[in-house]
Amino acid sequence: MDKYRIDSHKLMYHAQRVSDWLAGKNIYPVYIEASPAGSCNHRCVYCGLDFMDYQPRFLDTDIYKKRLKEMGRLGVKSIMYAGEGEPFLHKDIASIINTTKSSGIDVAVTTNGVLFDKGLAEKTLKDITWIKVSINAAKKETYSKIHGTRPEDLGKVFQNLAFADSLRKKRGIKCTLGMQIILLPENFGEVVLLAKKARQIGMDYLVVKPYSQHPQSRTRKYENIRYSKYESLGNDLEKLNTGSFQVVFRLNTMKKWDEAKRNYKHCLALPFWAYIDAGGDVWACSIYLTCDKFCIGNIYKNTFKEIWESQKHRKLVRWAKDTLDTEKCRVNCRMDEINRYLWDLTHPAEHVNFI
Repeated sequence: MDKYRIDSHKLMYHAQRVSDWLAGKNIYPVYIEASPAGSCNHRCVYCGLDFMDYQPRFLDTDIYKKRLKEMGRLGVKSIMYAGEGEPFLHKDIASIINTTKSSGIDVAVTTNGVLFDKGLAEKTLKDITWIKVSINAAKKETYSKIHGTRPEDLGKVFQNLAFADSLRKKRGIKCTLGMQIILLPENFGEVVLLAKKARQIGMDYLVVKPYSQHPQSRTRKYENIRYSKYESLGNDLEKLNTGSFQVVFRLNTMKKWDEAKRNYKHCLALPFWAYIDAGGDVWACSIYLTCDKFCIGNIYKNTFKEIWESQKHRKLVRWAKDTLDTEKCRVNCRMDEINRYLWDLTHPAEHVNFI
């Protein structure tokens, strides 16, 4: 059982927001992804956002903090720092994380972990709900090839995470620490070893997930990969689970990648989330980055309330709900499970009253 519901969704825990949406009310996003930095210290071979060109741009700290306080008041529940670059490259990332939490917004970080050193951990760990570190190999040679970086970075990541685990235990911090590996032909033989290492240094989980082709990505190396032949790996990994460590083998997501079937025709999920890029632009969907239709404003020019309640956003949400062809979207996009849930709510099967 995936206690974190990583291979599913958690929108059912926000029943009032869903109820307001069903009633046609304007709602604010439960969840936002934000990219503090456009640049990255790795060049992963599978990178879905390579088309963003790893631009050396960073969110303006003062303006963004002002918007954070506003978003907290408006009802945003969580922000995950990730995006087109490495979030820990932002020089003020520690204070940004602290301000996010003090604004009443839960914080998560997806990172390659190389820069998450003792200093950053001591400043931020208490305010982070979870950290997921992308580690796509267990051996430094494989890691170097996949991540496009120096082999010694792998050792730094393990060292950083081991320290974070010791720090949270020492201070009684509840931050969840996890790793993630995208299952590729190059690293298939190292997944079990990575799981053992993750468990050894005190991680709470290792996520094993499939590749997902971004429609705009330049790399097409893995677009025809299939996962049916890897299903047996899940049985081997399950044996490593303990009371304090879990391997989340995303078999459901792998099957959806292989089958590429959806139960929904259009996108209903846009009102529940947003993406803020490193230039301050607010996007209704990260699949359509660079497409002006999906850029609904910029936090340097307007408040978040003005952006979210703009005519452009309202019009886009209606168009996505009634017209957007999801067959052209990314398989296993961030909102896939949310869309399946919302579609079932708005297109109920027969006999639903017989619960």
